[in-house]
Amino acid sequence: MKLLSKAILVSSLATLLLASETPKVGSVAPSIEALDQDGKTWKLADQKGKSAVILYFYPKDDTPGCTKEACGLRDRVEGLNSLGVTVVGVSRDDAESHRKFREKHSLNFPLLVDLDGKVTDAFGASAPDRPRSRRVSFLIAKDGTIIHVTDVRDAQVHLDELKEAVAELKK
Repeated sequence: MKLLSKAILVSSLATLLLASETPKVGSVAPSIEALDQDGKTWKLADQKGKSAVILYFYPKDDTPGCTKEACGLRDRVEGLNSLGVTVVGVSRDDAESHRKFREKHSLNFPLLVDLDGKVTDAFGASAPDRPRSRRVSFLIAKDGTIIHVTDVRDAQVHLDELKEAVAELKK
């Protein structure tokens, strides 16, 4: 019986890991839909053919690394928008937390509410040790293809790599 239980556990873990694999460059971005901080529905499909999207996942509102990344994107959003790039953040915080975070730091892009983790899971961005998103950023082309992924903890690396990846869009 113990052997059967262990086999089921291993099988379940393997299935979970495969189901939540982070999409790679060249793959089509998962279709997602979520409410933003104001209760407005945001759909990735609505951006197709209109703009590229920086979809970035972060662990928690108003923490040092998350604030650094959000403010860095805030400061670049005007230039990104002029290049046809939309910025959207995702964490598992609630709408009230997102509203306070946006207001406190004058963020100028939507933050999607992902309380149940479905958006995070669709992009394989779950933290391994707790019910949070981990820091991972995707640059998604107008056609819905993922053209860049940054999957490290350092917020500055995300900002630097996204800047380089967006510059490649202009070429």
